Amino acid sequence: MDNTTPEYWLRGPLEDIPALLQPAAHALLQTQLEAHRYTKDFNEKLLWETPFDRASVGFHLQHIAGVIDRMLTYAQQKQLSEIQFDYLEAEEKANSEISLTILLEHLNLKIDEALNYFKQLKNTDLTEFRSVGRKELPSTQIGVLFHAAEHSQRHIGQLLVTVSALKTRHNL
Repeated sequence: MDNTTPEYWLRGPLEDIPALLQPAAHALLQTQLEAHRYTKDFNEKLLWETPFDRASVGFHLQHIAGVIDRMLTYAQQKQLSEIQFDYLEAEEKANSEISLTILLEHLNLKIDEALNYFKQLKNTDLTEFRSVGRKELPSTQIGVLFHAAEHSQRHIGQLLVTVSALKTRHNL
């Protein structure tokens, strides 16, 4: 993407996505774009390094995908599976067997799943009650879907800072 292409939120509506979910869909697509952009030519040996005792690039990519997956589960009124709990527990652990390519492919998959789910909804579905977590905290369909998008953008910002810090630290 060149600098003349606007961010997703300025590109117009996405086909088949309800109007009220357009901002969330745009944010997820922006997350995807920026994850790839910020890690382009990234030294994979630094994937699990934690500069200044902050989260690694690998963590951010795993966590974004995990949050999207968990929020989609809650949006569908389901409880998290043991596999999802295992994934959550593993998010912070460095794993040299997981490559940057695998992390980006997994993120792409989860964003695609979210957008496909969005396409199944109508604006009138979005205010339906949803419970979150073991404590079944109250939210709505739009609440959990917006959280997936907003939380993803928050971690993309942190990923950018981490990548920049690592490049500076290692003179890259």
